[in-house]
Amino acid sequence: MKILHSNKYRTTSWRRGGFTLVELLIVLTILAILAGVVLPNLIHRKGDGQIAAAKTQVQAFVTALNLFEVDNGHLPKGVNGLQSLIVKPGDAQNWRGPYLQMNKVPLDPWNNPYVYEAPGRHNPATFDLYSKGTDGLGGTNTIGNWID
Repeated sequence: MKILHSNKYRTTSWRRGGFTLVELLIVLTILAILAGVVLPNLIHRKGDGQIAAAKTQVQAFVTALNLFEVDNGHLPKGVNGLQSLIVKPGDAQNWRGPYLQMNKVPLDPWNNPYVYEAPGRHNPATFDLYSKGTDGLGGTNTIGNWID
């Protein structure tokens, strides 16, 4: 029994083994279009997530500051008042902290410190706590514990 090999099949199988340049260019074009549509949406969502994280952190600070006030009869004093939530200050007789479960006061999602003022400009009876926002300058980007 004789087995015949035909060049016709060999040539066809070799051609079908890879993609042509035109096929690769079409696929790359489709991927570039998809990236152009999807990436801006993902970048925008990251910004939304950072804003939500800042709002959540501000609320966690507000809760901790209120607990500090209940225990000690006053709010932490000074610009570094948030540190009093982690390390006992000298003027806190009934300190039951740490009020935040971390080793240091966290930065906002844009790596800037939160601003604490007691009494506050927006909340003169208590305190203001805020992040200066996405640009670190404050203004309309400020995320704080007051209602505009």
